[in-house]
Amino acid sequence: MIDFFLNAYKNASTTQIILEFIAFVFGIASVWFARKENILVYPTGLVATIITTYLLFIAGYLGDMMINFYFSIMSIYGWFNWSRKNNTKDNLPISRTNDKQKAIGILLFLITIIVVFCIYNYFDYKIKTENYFDMLAAGIFFTAMWYMALKKIENWILWIIGNLIVIPLYAYRELGMLSLQYIIFTILAVWAYLEWRKILK
Repeated sequence: MIDFFLNAYKNASTTQIILEFIAFVFGIASVWFARKENILVYPTGLVATIITTYLLFIAGYLGDMMINFYFSIMSIYGWFNWSRKNNTKDNLPISRTNDKQKAIGILLFLITIIVVFCIYNYFDYKIKTENYFDMLAAGIFFTAMWYMALKKIENWILWIIGNLIVIPLYAYRELGMLSLQYIIFTILAVWAYLEWRKILK
């Protein structure tokens, strides 16, 4: 198990290892703050996603890179949305998606898959079986991030599903730290879902 995590970094530069570790720590902090409904989810998340976008770009994983680039954009939107106040009272309580938001979520999921597929073709990348899992995870994560910005409890269900897809995917690619990070993300997402459900009840 230790060799699995260390072997992936034999040929990595010190800078790359440091950046991945920073993204690892800030990514976990972001999910922790999201669970607590703390607005710090967004600045910590921005640090993690910007670094991860760069690392995935130089590694050539375009699907994963697009996910994290989108996370960065949505973090700015979510930060603004969560920070809106109405007479000093929280103007964005936790809630469930309505039918319109569910339909938009499904549409966003499908559009994301198509866009990522087109990006792979545009850059003339050979699409392997693992890349289809990239596309599926991208669609799920894009929708989850939008739901989180709206404080919809369903965002946690989507995070859990998406995480369960990418954990073995990153392990297969020998990205041990990322795989471990998403295992932690999954545990925190389950915990967060249970906490948000209590608040709704």
